[in-house]
Amino acid sequence: MLEKTQPRNPPKTDTAESAAPRKRDAAATRARILDAATQEFCAKGYDGARMEQIVALADCNIRMAYHYFGRKEDLYLAVLERAYEQVRSREVELELKHLEPVAGMKTLIEFTFDHIANHPEFVGLMTTENMLKGRFLEKSEQVPQATVPLVEAIRDLLLRGEGAGVFRSNVDPVQLYITILSVSYVHISNRYTLSIIFQKDLHDKAWLDRRKQHACDVVLGFLQS
Repeated sequence: MLEKTQPRNPPKTDTAESAAPRKRDAAATRARILDAATQEFCAKGYDGARMEQIVALADCNIRMAYHYFGRKEDLYLAVLERAYEQVRSREVELELKHLEPVAGMKTLIEFTFDHIANHPEFVGLMTTENMLKGRFLEKSEQVPQATVPLVEAIRDLLLRGEGAGVFRSNVDPVQLYITILSVSYVHISNRYTLSIIFQKDLHDKAWLDRRKQHACDVVLGFLQS
C-alpha cells in the first residue's frame, strides 16, 4: 500500500503576511473615500453632497463607506479633521523653534500663504463649515488639540524676539495668527469678485508673489515697529 506523502512546499498561511495586503487595501480605500468626500463637500457644501456620488467617485460601494466612517456627518467631520491635521503636521515640520525669531515668523507667514493658495479644498471646507456656524467642527477634540503646538510655537518666537529686542512686547499669539491667516486668505476666498472689482487678475502668479511679500511686510512691520 502506497503511503500518502505531504507536499514538499505547502502553501504559506502566515497571517501577518496575508493581513498586510488587506491593511494596505483598507488604508487606500479610506483615502479614496476621503478624497472623494472632500471633492463633493467642497463642490456642493454639506447639504448638497450625496453619499451616492462620493462612493461613485471613490470607486467603492456605500456599505464600505458606512463601514469605515459611519453616517454622512461622521464622514464630513473626518474630512475636516484630515484637512486640519495636514496643515498642522506641516507646520510642525517647519521646526520654528530652531529658527531665529524674524526668520521663523517669515517662514510661518510664507507657509500659511502658500498652503492656502495651493489647497483650495481647505478654503472650501472652511467656508462651508463657517456657513454651518462650526456645527460639526465643535464636535472634534482632535482639531483644537492639534492647534496647541502652533500657538506655543508662535508664543516662543514672540518671546525670543522680544528678548532679542527685535519684536514688540505683549503680542497675543492667537491674535497674531488670525492676522496672518487673514492676509493669506481673503484674496483667495474672494478672488473672483476682487478680480472683477479691481480689474486685477488675482490668479496671476506675479500678483500672488507680490501679495505674499506684502503679507510678510504687514506682519513683520507690525512686530518690528
